[in-house]
Amino acid sequence: MAKLGKRTRSAREAFAGKENVTVEEAVALIKGNSNTKFDETIDIAMSLGIDPRHADQMVRGVIGLPNGTGKNVRVAVFARGPKADEATAAGADIVGAEDLMEIVQGGKIDFDRCIATPDMMPVVGRLGKVLGPRNLMPNPKVGTVTMDVAAAVAAAKGGEVQFKAEKGGVVHAGVGKVSFDEAKLVENIRAFIGAVAKARPAGAKGAYMLKIALSSTMGPCVTVSVDNAVTE
Repeated sequence: MAKLGKRTRSAREAFAGKENVTVEEAVALIKGNSNTKFDETIDIAMSLGIDPRHADQMVRGVIGLPNGTGKNVRVAVFARGPKADEATAAGADIVGAEDLMEIVQGGKIDFDRCIATPDMMPVVGRLGKVLGPRNLMPNPKVGTVTMDVAAAVAAAKGGEVQFKAEKGGVVHAGVGKVSFDEAKLVENIRAFIGAVAKARPAGAKGAYMLKIALSSTMGPCVTVSVDNAVTE
């Protein structure tokens, strides 16, 4: 068995016996035990009582976190003509059409969010096998297929987070940085949980939220009381 480092042992000891705590307690615990040389991301993982293999149990959505994510989000936009100019002016990092499709097909995906105008979807559709598994495929349901590319770019840059249930019924996302004030992290976390709660699909039966866990990039996770986290 590999020997644990001093930092890892110390963190695990601090988290020992801490289960189903409040959101506030979890945030304080994570912030108090983060001692890396970089600003760690606070991640949330939610286990849901769904089977996303069934269309009526899929959970997906988007939420603009009130205090942003603290992450520099690189945005790619598929657009032509005036809409391409609009995307560039709004701060998009990569803008293109067939040329951008060829870049992505070549394996270079240097962006975190992908937006497209409706007329570009026949081109973007060819990239389904590349963008789909990375949850980067533009989708009108989450506002990434739109004619208002400026607003979509601004939202992506401003702290908007997309979520989608994985095969095991787990939703996860980054909800801020360790350097954020505790109150701002708590507000972000509760906003995200609230968005997932509202996205409950019609086909979900029984308990919906089964488990919620928070962690930093390099730290252990701590489970949060579902009853405390869901305020609705």
